[in-house]
Amino acid sequence: MWEAINKGIHNGKKTNRPFVLASVMLAMFMSAVEATIVSTAMPAIVGDLGGFSLYSWVFSAYLLMNAITVLIYGKLADLFGRKPVILFGLTFFMIGSILCGFAESMQMLIVFRLIQGFGAGAVTPIASTIVGDIYTTEERAKIQGYLSSVWGVSAVMGPAIGGLLVEYVSWHYVFWVNIPLGLLSMVGLWFFLHENVEKKKREIDYMGAILLTIGISALMFILVEGGTRWEWASTPALSLIAVTILALGLFVFQEKRAAEPIMPFSIWKEKSILIANSVSLTTGIMLIGISSFLPAFVQGVMEQSPIVAGFTLTAMSIGWPIASSISGRLILTKGYRTTSLLGGVFLIIGGTVFAFMTPEAGPAMAAAGSFIIGLGMGLTSTAFIVLIQSTVSWQQRGIATASNMFMRNLGNTIGAALLGGILNSRFSAYLADKGEEGEGLTLDSANILLDKAERENLPTGVLEILQEGLTISLHTVYLGVLLFAVISMVLIAFLPIMVKQKG
Repeated sequence: MWEAINKGIHNGKKTNRPFVLASVMLAMFMSAVEATIVSTAMPAIVGDLGGFSLYSWVFSAYLLMNAITVLIYGKLADLFGRKPVILFGLTFFMIGSILCGFAESMQMLIVFRLIQGFGAGAVTPIASTIVGDIYTTEERAKIQGYLSSVWGVSAVMGPAIGGLLVEYVSWHYVFWVNIPLGLLSMVGLWFFLHENVEKKKREIDYMGAILLTIGISALMFILVEGGTRWEWASTPALSLIAVTILALGLFVFQEKRAAEPIMPFSIWKEKSILIANSVSLTTGIMLIGISSFLPAFVQGVMEQSPIVAGFTLTAMSIGWPIASSISGRLILTKGYRTTSLLGGVFLIIGGTVFAFMTPEAGPAMAAAGSFIIGLGMGLTSTAFIVLIQSTVSWQQRGIATASNMFMRNLGNTIGAALLGGILNSRFSAYLADKGEEGEGLTLDSANILLDKAERENLPTGVLEILQEGLTISLHTVYLGVLLFAVISMVLIAFLPIMVKQKG
């Protein structure tokens, strides 16, 4: 039966690999463009809707639903097949995108981003799993390079399109460019992907899904609001910490007894998967720390346009596919460990660039740091996906791939919340230290820095205070990014030299 699935034969119909690959690449392009466009447009969105204190929630809401649902989708794909799950996810992603474009407040945008994230959880992991199904281990290394090239194309087009739409039309349109891409992808998958999944009664782990949702949501709330809205030792903060520990503890207990667990912990007994997933967590924190807050630094402090800010992020997504293509070849000649170690070196170099970046350095240094981080991400992420898919059988490939995506998404979620909380807390402390000079200024005063017209009308003294505060706050964030780069390198060093392969 599994041979038929891997060959993509169903009722005499055979999967058309080139068309399926094209559809998968379209789906991943849609997801990649979303990331670069929204990051580019966020300063304009905040400038229009206000609510700088909610800045990180726009990312956190999306990433929360993405992180929670990715495991559920991965398990459902193993139970019911990849096709229905990815089509369901694409549908919700597009519904969320349409609604985001109609948002009239930051609160509305955050709710609609939850819907968008609910669908997004199925896109990248299931797309990667489909590739793992229809290509051999040797072919996967090359194909993963093709998939990563999607990020390079989106890196060039995303910020350019986003910047042009923001400057000449409206930020609302940045969410609507996904729709035709999603429809084309769905048509290709519907007609050309054929699976033969064994039909039997399935047991879905609803309790596991509920406990995971509660635990991750509580964790995100405490990371975002701790130290800003709530003191760490306050009743709300301590209550959320308790809920997080209890829910995640019960989740682990539930998964050990469930017939069809969302997260089968047996796959984590493979040392290579455990380390690969742990590094994906730390690199996920790094990734969101750069992509979420770099545009604010380039626009608000360096006083550059949205297009320039967008292209500083573009550099990361250009470095990523270049390194991913190299990674595919290195895996076959040097092995997973050497490839990942080289990626870890680039992550540390890139983190160092950001940690010592000054406003006077200009956008060129920001772009250089992004590019180097992209090289590190491309080398490590490609090695990890190919490694994981080669270590498990078809029956677990969906959840194994999803577990890696979950850890990166969890890193994104924790990073957006934790680093956003650090930014808010550091900025608030800076204004408090200014005493009378900072009187009347609040965290939301940073909105002014992201609107060129309002920024030019600020008194020189106020402008300097706000820009210095944002610089100091973001410097603290990027020191955190460097710290996680070092942690990633240490973890990679424990990867086994030889990896057992099953598929």
